[in-house]
Order: sequence, then C-alpha cells, then structure tokens
Amino acid sequence: MIYRATAKIVVGILLFCSLFLTPLTVKAENEELITAPHGVLMEASTGKIIYEKDMDTRVKPASITKIMTLILIFDELEKGNLHMEDEVVTSAYAKSMGGSQVFLEEGEKQTVETLIKCIVIASGNDASAAMAEHIAGSETEFVKRMNERAKGLGMENTNFEDCCGLTESDNHYTSAHDVAIMSRELITRYPKILEYSSVWMENITHVTQKGNSEFGLTNTNKLIRSYDGCVGLKTGSTSVAKYCVSAVAQREGITLISVVMTAPDYKVRFKDAAAMLNLGFGSCKLYVDEQKEKLPQIPVEGGVLEKVPCAYEKEFRYLDTEGASFENIEKKIKLKKDLKAPVKKGDTVGTVNYYLDGKEIGSVKILCTKGTKQAQYSDCVKKVWESFLKKIG
Repeated sequence: MIYRATAKIVVGILLFCSLFLTPLTVKAENEELITAPHGVLMEASTGKIIYEKDMDTRVKPASITKIMTLILIFDELEKGNLHMEDEVVTSAYAKSMGGSQVFLEEGEKQTVETLIKCIVIASGNDASAAMAEHIAGSETEFVKRMNERAKGLGMENTNFEDCCGLTESDNHYTSAHDVAIMSRELITRYPKILEYSSVWMENITHVTQKGNSEFGLTNTNKLIRSYDGCVGLKTGSTSVAKYCVSAVAQREGITLISVVMTAPDYKVRFKDAAAMLNLGFGSCKLYVDEQKEKLPQIPVEGGVLEKVPCAYEKEFRYLDTEGASFENIEKKIKLKKDLKAPVKKGDTVGTVNYYLDGKEIGSVKILCTKGTKQAQYSDCVKKVWESFLKKIG
C-alpha cells in the first residue's frame, strides 16, 4: 500500500511538471533576443552578420534616411568639392521642412561642419535639405545620387524619395540589412562622423536679420549616454515607420552596428539595440593580422627590372563567435613563380591564405608595388655594360 501511494505521488508530481514546467522551458529556449520585428547586428570591419531577425523586409526608414545623406556629404568632402568651412545658404524650401529641425531661417548661412552636426546630432530635416540643395542644386537631383549610391553598395531593398525621411510615400523604403550596409560604409570610410555622432549636447549660433541666437543640439540617440562604448549613429521615428535606430558601439578594437526597425516605442528601440550589442560583445573575438613582415621581391622574366617588390593589399580580419583559439591560425603565402614582363603596379602577384584548425577562413591578395617594362635590346646592352664595369671596377 505504501509503495502504491508513493507511486501515485510521483506520478502526480511528474504530471504537474509536464503541465506547468515544460512550457516554461520551451518558452525560454525559443525566446527571441529582440522585441521589434526587424533587426540585425553586424561587425563593421568584416561586414559579418552576427544576428538577424527578418532583416531584408522593406520598411519605412524615417530619419535613418539621413545616413545616406551624410555619406554623400562626406563623398563630396573627400573629392574636394566641399569643405567643412564652406558656407551654405538656407533656401525657403529648406526652411519649410517640418518634423525634427534646427529652425534655420531663409537666407541664414551655416558652415558645412555645423550642418553636419545639425543632421547627425539633432536630426535636422531643414539642415539635410539645405545640404542637398547646396551639393546637387535640388533635393530631387540629390535623391537620384542617393539611390545610385545605394545601388553601388548592393542595397537591394532600398529606394529613397527624399533626403531626410519625412515623406510618407510608399516608394520610400529600406531594410534593416540595408541600413547596416550604409551605416558600415559611413563609419568605416568616413570614421570622422563618429566624432559628431558621439556628441551629446552642443550649441550652434543662428545669425539672421533678427540678430544672433543660441540653439541647443541634443543627441536623439540616448544610447550615447546609457550604453558603454556607444558612439553613434542615427535614430528615426514617424507614425508610419515607428521607432528605428542604427547604433554603433566600440569595445576592445571591435566595432558593432546594431539596427532596429519598426519598434513599437523608443524604449524598445534602445533596449533591443543594446541586447544585440551585448550579444555581440559577449561572443565576438576579432583576429587582425597587420602583416608587418616584409615580403620577398619576385623575379621577373624579360623585364627591365629583374625583381619587383610586393605588399599585402590590406590587413586581414577574421571575426569568430564560436570561441576558437587564434593560436591555431596559420597563413600560407603563395607567390607567382613564372612572372613575365611587363608587370604593372597593382598587379596581383600572389595570395596569402589563412587557416583555422586546417580550414580556410579567408585570403588577401599580394600586389606588385612597382612595375617594370619588358626589356628591349638597348636595355639588355645596358645591363651587360653595367655588369662589365662592375667586374673591372
């Protein structure tokens, strides 16, 4: 009787566990990292996706649009067509922008650097329009350039209709993945942007016919103050797009881009971005080979020069999220042995392949750093004569 009673108790306990405890365990295993419907976490230097949730669905970008506007501004700075100290005049159209703005007056002049701050810190729609008109003559022409640039970056789910994201047009869209792609382009090609996007508060001065007045810029990205290592990049929100953010954070040489789209409120936007960043910094380890050793010169058959120097095209980076030991990484250098003249500077003359535990994880080209022409009869005579002079000297 005691045995039967004990058995009944055990069965009862097991039944209770199956009804109440098992669902909780399954929920914990399947619980999603973020609440927002769309998000992605990318490591900036390699472009590797660490986490994603429905990242290719087309959604409204709101002021995240301004990331592409900033890319085009810095493109012009790089080309020398634009300078930080250049003055930009605000048009009536730029002044008329609604939404988030820094309240530029028609005819007001501000430097390019000041307008960059207004765009990235305070998300000024008027500042964006003023820069678009200054660079391309009109916002329409500027938007054409935005779409061309997006296409060049492989942003397959993006089309822009304005330069600031204020439009409610159905033809203005992007995706979490595309936002990460353009964020990566901006911060890796133009890292100076992070000097501005990491500013919490700064004042600008309006100089108009009404006189001079101070205006305070406050960063719309609250993670700048609440998340260790956050240095940018851009927020966005409209009633249609809901709440978005592309957050950039740096720790111990690793730069992560955390993109959240269509979050239900601003708290979820920042909470989700932080959750992905925590995942990244908790699991990522970056291997960097700066390749400082000097490579041997490569013999050239039939050239004016008998050997040409070479160098790595770039440093090698590998992102690990599996806890691998980088001590097991080995690299194998392969140089061309049958190099024939002519050889041009920049020609590929070899590769270096990297292996982790015997599995290839990447490669880097080896490029010729000085070319050589094919030797003519006069060059051969010259070589013989120089050799003769050395012997008798």
